[in-house]
Amino acid sequence: MLTAAQRTAALLNALAGPRPDPAEVAGVLLAHGETGPLGLTARDVDGLRAAAGLLRPVFAAGDTDEAAELLNGLLREHTGPLRLTSHGGGSPWHPHLDPDDDSPWDTWFLASSCMALAVLVWDRQRPPGGICASVSCEHVFLAQGSGPERRYCSRRCATRERVAAHRRARSGAGPDTPA
Repeated sequence: MLTAAQRTAALLNALAGPRPDPAEVAGVLLAHGETGPLGLTARDVDGLRAAAGLLRPVFAAGDTDEAAELLNGLLREHTGPLRLTSHGGGSPWHPHLDPDDDSPWDTWFLASSCMALAVLVWDRQRPPGGICASVSCEHVFLAQGSGPERRYCSRRCATRERVAAHRRARSGAGPDTPA
């Protein structure tokens, strides 16, 4: 399920732009195990963006209870019953929450992402991830491993914020002054 959760985060980030290119979105899907050709259309991407908008609050959840409540709502309102499929023998048996093997991209993405994120909450007993704390970034990320709570999506964002804070401190500007 970690792979599916990683795909969820990567797709949320790819779909965050003003008008994601279907080929770029397909590239993210292919990089996370989907088999091509995918033939994504602009309409498919619009549906995926809508699904991403429903999933994003799970990453913004402040605690485990909130993440679980949000996921329970999504599971109740947007998914079907748990079932196993091999896509007619074309793949190993695996769980699905979408209604059938020919569900539209957005239905599949929302259902499979809910399942993956629910498993992470269940397994780790904490929210599945977060939203980058950098003021210039809105990427989501998965919380991985133990240790201090993660605040940034990447080292690049963390470094950019540390450098900006250092420059503000040296210039005498307050911590709330934008870089």
